[in-house]
Amino acid sequence: MSNIKILWADDEIDLLKPQIMFLQTKGYDVTAVSNGHDAIEQAREQSFDVVFLDESMPGITGLETLPRIKAINNNLPVVMITKNEAENVMESAIGAQITDYLIKPVNPNQVLLTLKKIIDSQRLVSAATTSKYQQEFMKIFADIQSTSDYHEWIELYKKLVYWELELESNQAIEMREVLANQKADANTEFCKFIVKNYADWIQGKQKAPTMSHTLFRNKIFPKLEANVPNFVIVIDNLRFDQWKIIQPIISECFRFLQEDTFFSILPTSTHYSRNAIFAGLMPLDIEKRFPHLWKNDVDEGGKNLYEDDFLADQLRRTGNDMKYKYIKITNNNDGNSLVDNITNLLTNQLNVIVYNFVDMLSHARTEMEVLKELASDEAAYRSITRSWFLHSPLWQALRRLEDRKINLIFTTDHGTVRVQRPSKVVGDRETTSNLRYKHGRNLQYNNKEVLEFRRPSDVKLPTPNVSSTFIFAKEDTFFAYPNNYNYYVNYFRNTFQHGGISLEEIIVPIAHFSSK
Repeated sequence: MSNIKILWADDEIDLLKPQIMFLQTKGYDVTAVSNGHDAIEQAREQSFDVVFLDESMPGITGLETLPRIKAINNNLPVVMITKNEAENVMESAIGAQITDYLIKPVNPNQVLLTLKKIIDSQRLVSAATTSKYQQEFMKIFADIQSTSDYHEWIELYKKLVYWELELESNQAIEMREVLANQKADANTEFCKFIVKNYADWIQGKQKAPTMSHTLFRNKIFPKLEANVPNFVIVIDNLRFDQWKIIQPIISECFRFLQEDTFFSILPTSTHYSRNAIFAGLMPLDIEKRFPHLWKNDVDEGGKNLYEDDFLADQLRRTGNDMKYKYIKITNNNDGNSLVDNITNLLTNQLNVIVYNFVDMLSHARTEMEVLKELASDEAAYRSITRSWFLHSPLWQALRRLEDRKINLIFTTDHGTVRVQRPSKVVGDRETTSNLRYKHGRNLQYNNKEVLEFRRPSDVKLPTPNVSSTFIFAKEDTFFAYPNNYNYYVNYFRNTFQHGGISLEEIIVPIAHFSSK
């Protein structure tokens, strides 16, 4: 404690000698002054860690001294000490950015506790968080080995994300590394779980989780309200951990009702999963129902141009025919137009807004060195996502609805995973270029590193060629061709990709809010 310096300003400073001596015996360095002018002068001349400031000093009061000290060092914690418990005094002090306040007479233990809260809170919280995670470690380890159904995997993944965010916020660096290893182990076991069960889910041989093609039927249509406008927001490529750091922003303006999840279909990519969401059908069934609209990977043109048509068909097919509007935001101009026109959507029973940003962020991070620096790991990637959302036209538009009675659902199409390990794949010129899934003829690959479907129709995927095989990367692997192998491995390693099998890509959020 010898490095902690305290400035204490009080016109009755002589009466406070017992408290000051008590702090000095605890190792604190206390500079005592009797008026606001001296406090300001000391703040200019020295660096302090905390200021104790009497509210009712003669000359200039504590409330008058406070902004002058803040002008010298805005980050300096200030504790207001007052005899006055009047509410307006407290509001003035809090409005002036005090860190805490104490009511006279103060005793030494009160002061010590306040210092602990200010100086040691981060360290103490970090230690407590680390201790709690250490206690939870063996239970998580056991759960990873024993989890056997999709409900348990959802809860385990939520738990891993919870601890990831807790340890990150409390700067528990060593424990974060331990958790990262646990998360990798969980992904290994989760991939085995998907390999074992995915085809049976799609073929209806066993009960499946809600997936992309059943999302509207199971988790959106039942939440729509008849007498208020319903807004469904689909933020592309949003992982569960990214959702958790923007959820508190939304909860400030809208009443949080429920958080849920669903499983993205394979491939975990916009082309497949989001079309399946809006059509309410698996890709093979979309191709059969809309042969003129479905495009395979090798076909020219955009692959998600007909989501509006698919949604309209699903609404009619399921007996949910209603006045609706589908809007896709792909650039800032579209976003600004949404801000200007959001209230015009209140006449629709259903408004679906697809916001393409996070997917662009992940692709741009691969290609731009500056974004690789800004989003160097998961924590930084989350931080950029939060910053984007907070300042996005999407949030500006939704803020214009906070005083209106609406029903609000947030979701996504799939997540993304940071890839680390290359897996060699050889294919002909018709082989797709995706890093986390591929399909083509005569593919050569390591069977142990992929989930393969030699008959794509078994999992309701189109077959562009008679002999096409689909393969999916597991855990944090990515596919690389032998040509220029080292160059491409170095280029794509540590980038965020999607299309394959991982907790981050498959288990994704859907959340329900209403007006406050």
